[in-house]
Amino acid sequence: ARNYPNAGMPERPGLIGEADGGILFLDEFAELPMNLQAHLLRVLDSGEYHRLGEAKPRRANFRLIAATNRPTTALKHDVLARFPFQIMTPGLNERREDIPLLIAHFLAQIAAETGQRSIYPPEALELLATADWPGNVRQLANLIRQTVAVSQTPVVPVELVQQSLGGAPGRLPSFDDARDEFTRGYLSQILQITGGNV
Repeated sequence: ARNYPNAGMPERPGLIGEADGGILFLDEFAELPMNLQAHLLRVLDSGEYHRLGEAKPRRANFRLIAATNRPTTALKHDVLARFPFQIMTPGLNERREDIPLLIAHFLAQIAAETGQRSIYPPEALELLATADWPGNVRQLANLIRQTVAVSQTPVVPVELVQQSLGGAPGRLPSFDDARDEFTRGYLSQILQITGGNV
């Protein structure tokens, strides 16, 4: 019996094989090291690729959509040339009019997930609309989740929003960290109220 490296492994088509006849979306595309970007040139030109362990090339017909938040200079020039359509989307700082809509969307998501309905007073919305957002929509989403998780009332206090914005730009704690911090504080209060006897 021959010893095949993939013996016993189920056959899988891989990302390119799965995308045949459809669309392949690659996020954080510019994070790929230059040498890996070079490996994509053949498949971008002709759709030809090799599956792991196979000598015979295969073909896939697909559209590639790639996204990145890094400058296009992070891409190999010959890879970038294979993208005939490039769309640059502005950052959140350049589309502040979207901030109230995004906040409403995130609050609706949180309400659907947790049943917790929260609102932001106009002063808090004004703070958020004028804040700096180097982390764009993800940073805003984390701040909304954090302040809702920590807030003791359905109306998120302006002071809480201001405190959350006071951290280093783009360095807000993750939602999970904020929830854990809230849980620790909540349990600590319960222990104090009950004299440590729960």
